Amino acid sequence: GAMVVSARGPCAPSTSASTRVARPRSRLRGAVVATARPNRRRVVVARASASSSRPPADARYDVIVVGAGHAGCEAALASARAGASTLLLTLNLDRVAWQPCNPAVGGPAKSQLVHEIDALGGAMGIISDKTYLQKRVLNASRGPAVWALRAQTDKWEYSREMRTTLEAEPNLSIREGMVTELVLGTNDDVRGARTHFGMEFEAPSVVLTTGTFMGGQIWVGRKTLAAGRAGEAPSEGLTEYLQEIGFEIDRLKTGTPARVDSRSIDYTNLEEQPGDEDMRWFSFDEDAHVVREQMACHMTRTTAATHKLIQDNLLETPTYGGWVGAKGPRYCPSIEDKIVRFADKESHQIFLEPEGRTVPEVYVQGFSTGLPETLQLELLRTLPGLENCKILRPAYAVEYDFLPAYQCKPTLETKKISGLFFSGQINGTTGYEEAAAQGLLAGINAAQLAKGGASNGAKELILPREGSYLGTLVDDLCTKDLREPYRMLTSRSEYRLVLRSDNADMRLTPLGREVGLISDARWAKFEKKRDAVDNEMARLQSTRLNVKDEFCQRALDVSGSGSRQSYTLEELLRRPQVPYSMLEEFGQGNVDAPLTRWEAEAVEIRVKYSGFIKRQELQVERESSKFGKPIPDDVDYASISTLRMEAREKLARVRPATIGQASRIGGVTPADVSSLLVHLEVRRRNAERAESPSA
Repeated sequence: GAMVVSARGPCAPSTSASTRVARPRSRLRGAVVATARPNRRRVVVARASASSSRPPADARYDVIVVGAGHAGCEAALASARAGASTLLLTLNLDRVAWQPCNPAVGGPAKSQLVHEIDALGGAMGIISDKTYLQKRVLNASRGPAVWALRAQTDKWEYSREMRTTLEAEPNLSIREGMVTELVLGTNDDVRGARTHFGMEFEAPSVVLTTGTFMGGQIWVGRKTLAAGRAGEAPSEGLTEYLQEIGFEIDRLKTGTPARVDSRSIDYTNLEEQPGDEDMRWFSFDEDAHVVREQMACHMTRTTAATHKLIQDNLLETPTYGGWVGAKGPRYCPSIEDKIVRFADKESHQIFLEPEGRTVPEVYVQGFSTGLPETLQLELLRTLPGLENCKILRPAYAVEYDFLPAYQCKPTLETKKISGLFFSGQINGTTGYEEAAAQGLLAGINAAQLAKGGASNGAKELILPREGSYLGTLVDDLCTKDLREPYRMLTSRSEYRLVLRSDNADMRLTPLGREVGLISDARWAKFEKKRDAVDNEMARLQSTRLNVKDEFCQRALDVSGSGSRQSYTLEELLRRPQVPYSMLEEFGQGNVDAPLTRWEAEAVEIRVKYSGFIKRQELQVERESSKFGKPIPDDVDYASISTLRMEAREKLARVRPATIGQASRIGGVTPADVSSLLVHLEVRRRNAERAESPSA
């Protein structure tokens, strides 16, 4: 039989320590609540009899994905491309892959995630390369490990392109529906989902990607409205259900700035921010690159009048007024947070970024605020160039429910319910790229589980921390008890020299091929690039030039003389002042098989940074051998007396898969890790003794 969980009737929620929901407690007097949060409803668990009828055949799938944001779209595509029949349920088909905040993709660390999504067979990079308004490489003057491609995209085109991609996928069905219940089996396994209007769909895998819609509440000054984002109703009922079956739930907050009318902005004295002439791409598939005319962004700055207006009205914002207590994103603060935290700064940069090619809406980046709408126009008009601006959409803050991701395995399957996966902002992240990357991973693993898992030859995909930014992201989420929106940063990865954007395909495309996401045509292109780079590396290492050779003399002239009689091409290219283009200029390029720009760049980076890369690869190898030791699922941490009490509690809560993951849990010391290693070794020896025949 199956167990159907539904939300019915008003009743006080469970308040057990493990499942308590952190709700905002209003200390506000005189707040105008446009739509009050609904009363908490008790979840009634009913068991279906063995004779209960199954949904009709056209309502049975391998995987159900709930939510069509960036996580949901990538999850649905990954699942379908991996061979699983997939249903994508969303509240609004007209808002597929919508960009409710800044319509931009990429940036520091985020661009690495987009390259990795593309390398694994995802869609975000390809669609960004089709719909960009402008592109710029950030940190271009620094090394390739921190190069960050950022694309300003047309939010309407992006959404349309993603929907077209979804609708063209043979194994994928899309429809509107608000999931409020899950169907569970008697062994804590998921069997399907049920919508608010009673439609039931069957599947052994369900991926929840609810974004900011689960219990969503938006705030503009003292006024509030139940919504997942402006103009769209929240998802209700799912929070109560998840809470009742034992998941811990908490609240987070994010926000978005006002949109202003481009026709009301005076650009005359604003600093123009054009796109890069040297075009770069997120996707490794050169056939997906679309060259487009770029649009300019512009920069303005806050003034003394801006700062004074904010300081005079701080108590009118939800955070400083005290009626919203949820944590907001540390690395994307509101303008009032900037004024308070950096009181010594006289001015802050503000960027004016177009949202589309055919609309007048301009995104005021760096100017999100919780101030009332009546003050927002006055505030915007303190900015140079915006003295006569008109608001098209007001800024707002949004609170929403999330589930701390220590409740997930590294596959993003939940530990409590087999076949149930969480990805995106429901896991506490912020950003389209972080959400899309999680969705891809969850979709792959949901499809593998639906195929029967390891018992049926399917492979779950677990990305180690040292192998990708996505692996780092998931390891952080599943290991650390995060209580503020998580944003990917290059500094979060200890291995960023080997986790560069340029080699994401070499690291991850073979994995994407294994799980069925890389087509034959895409794989052939990958093999061509890989072989070209490897063959060129071998040629550079084996080709030696006499010091009197014209190219050798030129290379020594620009980089400093040498004392040897001959040099290999690799040794000359390793010099900082010698680019690969110089080899080609002097006829030392690969004449028989000329390299493309991207192949040549991959070769040059590999040669110039070979010393650093080798050292980091050795570090990765050492870390893997030391911390890669698996921890059995059934370890009873409470019984390990040599562990401190805090360590026992934290280890039991997270249940790490490896010693490395255990070592990264807050509150677990090196001494605790040593005690755990001793315990595992004693356990192993005892098991061997028990298995050996008695004398």
